[in-house]
Amino acid sequence: MKRTLPTLEEARAILAAKRTRPQRRAPPPVGRRLGKLIKTLDERFGQGAGGLQAHWREIAGEALARSTQPMRLIKQKTGGATLEIRVDGPAAALIQHQAPAILSRANLFLGEGAVTKLRIVQGPVRAAAPAKKPTIRRRPPLDAAREASLAQGLAAADPPLKDALMKLGREVLRREVSRPH
Repeated sequence: MKRTLPTLEEARAILAAKRTRPQRRAPPPVGRRLGKLIKTLDERFGQGAGGLQAHWREIAGEALARSTQPMRLIKQKTGGATLEIRVDGPAAALIQHQAPAILSRANLFLGEGAVTKLRIVQGPVRAAAPAKKPTIRRRPPLDAAREASLAQGLAAADPPLKDALMKLGREVLRREVSRPH
């Protein structure tokens, strides 16, 4: 038995009268529900060492930040927390002497009384990314007349000595050009 397909008008009428599946709704934004959860977790547990990691150079100082790394905050039953720091071996003594200053700076960031103790763990410290690479500026080339006079003055020199003196002479002449008299 051969079945005939409905015409275009019949198909429209069928679809208008009866939908086989309900249309999907877009899911609600996750941020709406996560915001409340994160707020309650932050009130209960605090920011942790991740919040300190971003500002560690300011807290520990530039010199100590290179050889230290905050690992975690350990909550205590009596209140406050212990800040665990991983330190390269030789810097442990420096950290121990500067512990009160580090604790006070960490408390400025986390809130008064958030950190009460400092725990020093010796181990390898992951290298922090450098602040910014210095840009290298190229000096402009010498003009042809100066290059020719420099080469003419060094014509009698031996080839290895001549190359070294040419390089030195170019740098000296470039600096004279870049600095106004």
